[in-house]
Amino acid sequence: MKAYALTDVGRVRQMNQDYQFASTEPVGPLSNLFIVADGMGGHRAGDFASRYLVEHLVSYIKECDDTGAVSAINNGIAKINRELYEQSLTNAELAGMGTTLVAATIEDSILYVANVGDSRLYLIEREGISQITKDHSFVEEMVSMGQMDRDSSEYREKKNIITRAVGIGRKVDVDFFEVPLKSGDYILLCSDGLSNMVDNSAMFRLVLLPGSLQMKAKALVALANQNGGRDNIAVILVDPQISEVSPL
Repeated sequence: MKAYALTDVGRVRQMNQDYQFASTEPVGPLSNLFIVADGMGGHRAGDFASRYLVEHLVSYIKECDDTGAVSAINNGIAKINRELYEQSLTNAELAGMGTTLVAATIEDSILYVANVGDSRLYLIEREGISQITKDHSFVEEMVSMGQMDRDSSEYREKKNIITRAVGIGRKVDVDFFEVPLKSGDYILLCSDGLSNMVDNSAMFRLVLLPGSLQMKAKALVALANQNGGRDNIAVILVDPQISEVSPL
């Protein structure tokens, strides 16, 4: 397995509130771990929230007794969500802070994914690209109810309004997904600084071009900046290197 992580402040923002972690080596009971968080909040609150979530989630998983990937990640998120929310109530500078989260781990050719908010995970196969996570956003809720069109100006104007985040309440609902992987698949985790600036067809094309993961990740970030770079950009690109032959 190979992975490469890259983050960039973009061309508009002064501070990078995206934070990430990538390990192809075991982290506690998990064989590997990849996380992207996109913070929100005034002053340094968003920066604090994303960094705190990622660093403390990794620490929790390293020390936890959970045996399953889903329970380890879910219990860790629940604990850190409470901690962030309590800090937002007692520290005026952190009031209103929150952060998105997309996390993934691979075990026995199965991809386990957790998400809160609108940071995304994509599966890139030889046949095409598919978004595995579902955005927790106002516009996606309106689309699901048939009250908004994804091609409308209203969708574009209100795309950044998220309906779920870590740290904004005492409890948080986390969505989980399980995806079987096959030879030749790539996994892309990213913040909306990439997905809002680079369309799926361009992601698919750049990831499947010849070259190293580092070259591909840098090309994705460069294109996001070329297209405006209106937000911080976080990218983790993973090549699971699944064998063509299933183990006996």
